[in-house]
Amino acid sequence: MPQASHKQFAERLSQVWDYANVPRGDKRPAAVAERFGVSRESARKWCRGLSIPKDERLRAMAVQLDISYEWLSTGRGTMEGTDLSVRETPNKYDSAELVRLNGLVRNLSRKKQRALIQLLEDER
Repeated sequence: MPQASHKQFAERLSQVWDYANVPRGDKRPAAVAERFGVSRESARKWCRGLSIPKDERLRAMAVQLDISYEWLSTGRGTMEGTDLSVRETPNKYDSAELVRLNGLVRNLSRKKQRALIQLLEDER
């Protein structure tokens, strides 16, 4: 039987996937697995509240989805809480456009990322 904290996490995760327009129902674990580069079994366990991703994975999800890491991991605050969100900090060589582009590319599935890389390499 899943622990209460696991079930609560699964409920927050469901909200996140809705927010990120990840398909609902039986297709959701496969879409989550593709988007975050994990096995379908891991994604299925997260969705059902049977396990919780490791901290590093939670942080990566928060950055990719531009949501509050604190809320995702503990339920405290709000999903879009800017004061508690994990954000990528641009270094002195990054422009605002590069930071935004990086965030958009991270939100693509691995398959689409590879296709974009191929497209850009073909344009050289």
